[in-house]
Amino acid sequence: MCRAAAVLLCLSASIGALPAQAETIRELASFAGVRDNQLVGYGLVVGLDSTGDQTTQAPFTTQSLANMLSQLGVTVPSGTNMQLRNVAAVMVTADLPPFARPGQRIDVVVSSIGNARSLRNGTLLMTPLKGVDGEIYAIAQGNLLVGGAAAAAGGSSVQVNHQASGRIARGATVEREVALALGGDDGRLELELREADFGTAQRVVNAINIEFRRVVASARNSRVIALDGPLEDDERVRFIARIESLRVTPGDAPARVVINSRTGSVVMNRAVTLGRAAVAHGNLSIVIDTENRVSQPPPLSGGQTVVVPDSKISIEQQPGTLRLVEGAELGEVVRALNALGVNAQDLMSILEALKAAGALRAELEVI
Repeated sequence: MCRAAAVLLCLSASIGALPAQAETIRELASFAGVRDNQLVGYGLVVGLDSTGDQTTQAPFTTQSLANMLSQLGVTVPSGTNMQLRNVAAVMVTADLPPFARPGQRIDVVVSSIGNARSLRNGTLLMTPLKGVDGEIYAIAQGNLLVGGAAAAAGGSSVQVNHQASGRIARGATVEREVALALGGDDGRLELELREADFGTAQRVVNAINIEFRRVVASARNSRVIALDGPLEDDERVRFIARIESLRVTPGDAPARVVINSRTGSVVMNRAVTLGRAAVAHGNLSIVIDTENRVSQPPPLSGGQTVVVPDSKISIEQQPGTLRLVEGAELGEVVRALNALGVNAQDLMSILEALKAAGALRAELEVI
């Protein structure tokens, strides 16, 4: 039995034993309009220890540095070849939280866009961060924190974690707030479920109406719930906080199997079942063995010594036997798949074949 399948069996046992638990509405849904906004900017990191961009291969770094120096009153003569190794061009990204006010500090992520080897110990110079509308909403500047370590000597190098990106905690100052209308002028609010489900939407509506002892909520569809809220801001905040604290048991998630084709991970929820099916699995291996032999001519024959490759090719195929698989619960499904004795890559192929045959009663998603 492969190790990945054994881990899957242990997870299935623990998942199958957990009943559905009630969650707060705060965990299940969010109010329309209350969201983050992405910001991005282009800047320069200085103070690197000869690990910055190679300016001959990243000319935009020297152009940016020359433009910045000209704004500070320093004129770089035309045609100057600035061989700088302590400067790197970077992209700066940040999430502007809802209701952010000017003067508030937010975190930023700094990532190299050139060929800098490391941003460790670098300092980000003043960088404007813009939104999708092109307006500046924050200004970033500060010293970078880069995780991991790297060292090189004598042509050898070692590196732990990625060195070409880092973070600056509270590295940007908000300069402009994003206008956010929390509900309409008539007090109407919209609650949006993170996962669309008609059953969960109905349970949320029932819980809200029972809490307020009147019809306050009505479901528009499987995701959006309309709320009749108060007009005053203070009462509206109290109304929202009261709704978010309510506990609701969400509906069962649809049967789904998620396959990560890059890592070979296979994850399935407890709603997955297997219909009656027979699976035959066999491995085909091709081995090519090449051995170089030296052909030596007789003395005084005028011939030349040559290397002659000798290749041997063998094909081995393990027999595949039919095995019955069937399961009504997650534990039984995993035990049936583990009985095949396959690795994670073969398991993905078998799941796809079971889905095509109609025996896998679940949605198959490949990421």
